[in-house]
Parts: sequence; C-alpha cells; structure tokens
Amino acid sequence: MLDLIPASHTDLLDDETKAFAFVATTMADGSPQVTPVWFNHDGEHILINSAEGRVKDENMRERPRVAITIMDLKKPYHYMQLRGEVIDATSQGGAVHIHELSRKYRGEDYTIPAGQTRTKYTIRVDHVNTM
Repeated sequence: MLDLIPASHTDLLDDETKAFAFVATTMADGSPQVTPVWFNHDGEHILINSAEGRVKDENMRERPRVAITIMDLKKPYHYMQLRGEVIDATSQGGAVHIHELSRKYRGEDYTIPAGQTRTKYTIRVDHVNTM
C-alpha cells in the first residue's frame, strides 16, 4: 500500500497527524453509507475497528469493497482517497486494536461497553488519489 501513496501524503498515515478516515460502505439496497473512524496501518494495509453488529460491520462483511478518504483535520484540503477491499475481519485482537487506536487519538485506553465485541478490519488498498 505505501508504494501507492506519494511521499507528499504519507504524513496522513503518521500517528502524530491523527487524521481521520471516512469509510464508505454499501448498504444492501446499493445506497452508500459513510462513517468517520480512527485508523492505523501495518505498512501494507489500512486497519480500522468497529463493534460487531454495527451497520458498517455488516456492510463490510457482506460487501467488502470500500472507499476511504483520509483527511488531515488541521489541513482539510490535504487528503487522499483510497479504494480497496476488506480482506480480513476478526474479533481476535479487536479489543487490543481499539485500545491502540484510542491511545493514538485520545491518549488513553478505550472503554469497551460490557458485552460489546470489537472487530479489527484489514483493508487492502488497490487505488489512491490525492489532493
């Protein structure tokens, strides 16, 4: 994935930037659904997290093609649009991952409500556009 991103935009992936990812999924009726999310990456894939049973969770499991805009909130015209596919969705390590993301964005662990299962999604990026 990193080889698809121009050097001018790799800063959007840095933890220090705290850029938000806006993930677009497709509803069963074909209509779009967009959610802002925390994210990080493993050098090869974008990683996001959600609670099992949410709309985006169901959409990504049923229709894994996604579009993502990653935007620097301090410089809103500095962004990139990614298209790709969810290649893995697992609850294994999901809680650990949401804590990592919460520490990145809020500086503290996430409070997981009782009974909630966190899922980590691995997204393979196939296409990148930048602004």
